[in-house]
Amino acid sequence: MSGSGNKPIASLSLDLDNKWSYMKTHGDAGWEEFPSYLDVIVPRSLEFLKERGLKITYFIVGQDAALEKNHDALRQISAAGHEVGNHSFNHEPWLHLYSKQELIEEFTKAEDAIESATGERPIGFRGPGFSLSDTVLEVLAERGYKYDCSTFPTYLGPLARAYYFMKAGEMSEDEKEKRKGLFGKFSDGFRTLKPHYIKAAGRDLLEIPVTTLPMFKTPIHASYVIYLASFSRLAARTYWRNALRLCRIAGVQPSLLLHPLDFLGAEDAPELSFFPGMNMPVETKLEIMDEIIRPFAKHFRLENMIGHANYIHAQQN
Repeated sequence: MSGSGNKPIASLSLDLDNKWSYMKTHGDAGWEEFPSYLDVIVPRSLEFLKERGLKITYFIVGQDAALEKNHDALRQISAAGHEVGNHSFNHEPWLHLYSKQELIEEFTKAEDAIESATGERPIGFRGPGFSLSDTVLEVLAERGYKYDCSTFPTYLGPLARAYYFMKAGEMSEDEKEKRKGLFGKFSDGFRTLKPHYIKAAGRDLLEIPVTTLPMFKTPIHASYVIYLASFSRLAARTYWRNALRLCRIAGVQPSLLLHPLDFLGAEDAPELSFFPGMNMPVETKLEIMDEIIRPFAKHFRLENMIGHANYIHAQQN
């Protein structure tokens, strides 16, 4: 399904956030035991991708890779020919608050754990909750990363943060302080949607943004389309097809973000019922995912993140 020819390039990636990481960010008890659904989401997503001939990038959390119980699931990813990326070790969306030394320790632990679990050392990074700072970019460049894809150009970050705090449980003032920058600022909406180079640690680091709707900068990642579909499948389908059309008109190379909950129903993770769209049966979600991927592959040449990055590097040289 991925096609080739003269189609413009696009990329697919999946942030492999685990059950415990969502519970931790939400302030729920019990996350310290690292409950997991990787044994469900990994084979289910791999089968979905195999049926459509797609290779994508899975951004893995180092803490999951450090646990032996997750190794069988994580090895399936690299064994199936998918790229693995670094999604931090502790999956804390306040990574932008870390000092440089804390970041070095975070990346070292994540890289070692991911390589041990999958046999591959990551060369691409996405910050948890799109968390990013100049120091993060500096450390990535110093460690030889080929690309970052943590920017999320949208004006809606403050609204998402307000919704998050409305749904969150009881938190200490310290926990609230850490989360006050979740999902970014209104000004993030002014960021470019096109891949570009950022000067960091004396070298050019490629940034591939998570694509939002050109001009309007509303989200178009799969979870958002699924959320719209919970109200109207027709509206969601129309929104997505118009998003692809606007990307082609604007010359944007879309980088589509997937999440585990795109492949999970309420029956798979009842603890996460607070997430939009988690009241939907998994069979319905997979149908919607197919409605997302088919037109995407029809109009674009779908690659994993390193394939997208290599294409851009080649165009620049």
